[in-house]
Amino acid sequence: MHTTASDGWPEPRQLVDYASATGLTVIAITDHDTIEGALRAAGHAAGRSRFEVVIGEEVSSRDGHIVGLFLERRVRPGMSAAATVHAIHDQGGLAVAVHPFWRTQRRTRGGPVHGVGWLAAELDFDAIEVENATPGFYVFNHLARRLNMGLGAAELGGSDAHILDAVGRAFTEFPGRTAKALRTAIENGTTVAGRRRYRAMGLVRYAAWGLNHERYAVV
Repeated sequence: MHTTASDGWPEPRQLVDYASATGLTVIAITDHDTIEGALRAAGHAAGRSRFEVVIGEEVSSRDGHIVGLFLERRVRPGMSAAATVHAIHDQGGLAVAVHPFWRTQRRTRGGPVHGVGWLAAELDFDAIEVENATPGFYVFNHLARRLNMGLGAAELGGSDAHILDAVGRAFTEFPGRTAKALRTAIENGTTVAGRRRYRAMGLVRYAAWGLNHERYAVV
């Protein structure tokens, strides 16, 4: 999930309040190249008895986006995928290959790559995201799931939420209800990824976010 600390629309406090009200017990906030939003959200959630925020980051490696979970400090962007995975593990975090087959080639010279592609099978990832709730990701999700059938890594579902409507549209089920239980399930490979359909208005709002995001990226 993303907040105003990077390119998400919800404030960290707003995201915590909304996600908690949906019945989720654990969320991971993984803003692009920063953990500030996650830290602010975790602070806001600290007073809740049955809701936890995992500190995460979606790191822009040279070879594609990699999510670090259970982080203590920010991971520097711009490194190779291998170095990024090592940096995540070095601080005791878990490394996730997210949307590995989305935009695996540069669209413009020197432009960013968003998915690590087949590096998801070559590097020491702790989990593979096989369900991403971004509209239009069916083929990318299918490819990731097929890849993981051969790997046997822990499978994750991530909403990749940049708006509140996306929260919980893709999700990870695991035994237990705590962040510690989630970590154990990832390490043991007992997670199950799932997905729910968007409501029509949610798709409209996601399209509005996408248009705004593209305009911002161009500027």
